[in-house]
Amino acid sequence: MDSLPATVASALVEADSETDWPARWQALTAVSIELQSLLVTDPGPELVALIEQIVTQLADGVAGSRRHRVELAELAHRVLSIHARACVETRPDPIRLADWLLDLQLDHPDAPDVTLSAYADALDDDGLAHYRDRAVELFAPLPVIGFGETGRYDRARWALLRVMEELAEYSEDVDLQLLVLSKDLSSGWHYLQVATVLRDNGRSGEALEWVERGLRAVGGRGAALRLIDLAVEEHLRQGSPQRAVEVCREAFFARPNLDIYLKIRALVVHTDEWPPLRAELVNHLVQDGSRLAIEVYRRIVEVELARRGIEEQELVVEWLQQLRGLQPDAFADYLEHIKSRHVADRQLLDELSKRGL
Repeated sequence: MDSLPATVASALVEADSETDWPARWQALTAVSIELQSLLVTDPGPELVALIEQIVTQLADGVAGSRRHRVELAELAHRVLSIHARACVETRPDPIRLADWLLDLQLDHPDAPDVTLSAYADALDDDGLAHYRDRAVELFAPLPVIGFGETGRYDRARWALLRVMEELAEYSEDVDLQLLVLSKDLSSGWHYLQVATVLRDNGRSGEALEWVERGLRAVGGRGAALRLIDLAVEEHLRQGSPQRAVEVCREAFFARPNLDIYLKIRALVVHTDEWPPLRAELVNHLVQDGSRLAIEVYRRIVEVELARRGIEEQELVVEWLQQLRGLQPDAFADYLEHIKSRHVADRQLLDELSKRGL
């Protein structure tokens, strides 16, 4: 038993060298087989300490090797699984075990991965609580990656992130999961992840707060539509359709978008609110006058032409007249496009002709 660490050390000398690698690899695998045998014949605290020493040696070997890091990582993981079984048999001090597992991962970000479920019995409640408290204490001060920033995942941050993700998954602790997710807010999709977790766990108010934060950050781009979808769904579920409309309205004013217009339309088209609200949205596009606003305006005209009622005939034609003033150079081609799509609509074509269009 005492000679096993020396065997591992000898086999790991110049681990990247191909000289005698098959023989050295055979020696390493023989060590893992011997440890499995000792687990049956001589379990106890000494075996746990021995396996911890060998796991650390192998993890060091992974960090120092390029050619054989995959094989060594797999072997380290195999030996770590023996360690987990030995701990279940021996029941070492749970606080010391928690510290060793955490230090192993933080000192060796590349390998091996610790599966907490394998250590559940050995850690018990006290060990797991210590593991959690220490991991959170180390993770909480990490700086948040702000919107638009490039995440810098150095080895220390990556190791802590992996520890926290495994801990959150094993414990099914939503607050831990949120702590992990909220450390990276580099895009709107990350805000959406946080909001979705909150929504799925019945924390609707907090979810909507994160949606609002995300919408402010993205400025109508990226994940904006999905954030709006989530907010609309939640407000409707809560029986607050007016707030759902307001979220869409604010988003439309921040950055005009046909999809947002259609969401608003679907929410209020059959109410008395729609005519004045639609006028407000279209007027915003006219006042904006930007290339984006005009393009959205053109697409809205096409939507309303396809869905209009007889009473809205004149309104749509008025919009076309407004478009001519906003985009005189390109209007002729656009109008021909409209006429070609509605060639069978004599009423529309006659009205356009009356207006000199």
